[in-house]
Amino acid sequence: METPDPTLNPEETVREGEALSAPAPRKRARREGAWELVRSLLVILAGVFCIRIFIGEATVIPTGSMEQTILIGDHVFLNKLLYGPRLPYTGLRVPPLKTVHRGDIVAFRYPRNPSVMFVKRVIATGSDVVRIENKKAVVNGQPLKEPYLQFQSSTIFPLRDNFPPAVSQLETLPAAWGLDPGWAREMPNFIREDGLHVPPGYLFVMGDNRDNSLDSRFWGFVPETAVVGEPLFIYWSYDAPSHDWTNEGLAARAKFDLSILWNFIRRTRWSRTGKFF
Repeated sequence: METPDPTLNPEETVREGEALSAPAPRKRARREGAWELVRSLLVILAGVFCIRIFIGEATVIPTGSMEQTILIGDHVFLNKLLYGPRLPYTGLRVPPLKTVHRGDIVAFRYPRNPSVMFVKRVIATGSDVVRIENKKAVVNGQPLKEPYLQFQSSTIFPLRDNFPPAVSQLETLPAAWGLDPGWAREMPNFIREDGLHVPPGYLFVMGDNRDNSLDSRFWGFVPETAVVGEPLFIYWSYDAPSHDWTNEGLAARAKFDLSILWNFIRRTRWSRTGKFF
């Protein structure tokens, strides 16, 4: 039978045993801390996802079709809740809070390529009759009041400035003008003596920079279901040409991003920040 060593203090022996088992709670604490961090990140990501899908989305305007209302390089926040956002991976939509009206500026999926987002102004809605007479939009026989318009040329071109063209003219219009071949084939179905008849459930949209906008004149109607939202406000505006925003080359994009860092203060349009539509 072993006898206890009189030189050892029992309390010190207990404390040493406790010290040996101490790392286990610290490991559990570290694991719990790591899980709390992961859970917090997941909650944040889920919140951002829900906001982007159902409430709002940020986008940049890369072209000048809406000048002077919206400039190239304006970064706008879109209100998506108004028109019933679509549930991901389904054909279901949240009930809309409003309907699209004439004069509204809307963001929508480009009908000829739904992966591309466009921003234009609604000129006519379903069952309206629209025509363009020497650059002036006429809807249901009444000229529209459009104080926001910008023109870059006084020259009159068919299709762009007098619309719709005669059906006999459609085959003679050059493709270089931007006329979509599919729309050229479909357009005669909607042309009457009084103008172009917009079918129910569709929109006729145009850019405010009327001479520099590829819109419903050139590629057709926008389904109301393609509307994503409407611009709410500009949260940042940066002065750079259109080709910088639309260039898809990796090297060119990296060069442009570096130039933004270098010229951020000088080329930011501070007066446009916070502008509401």
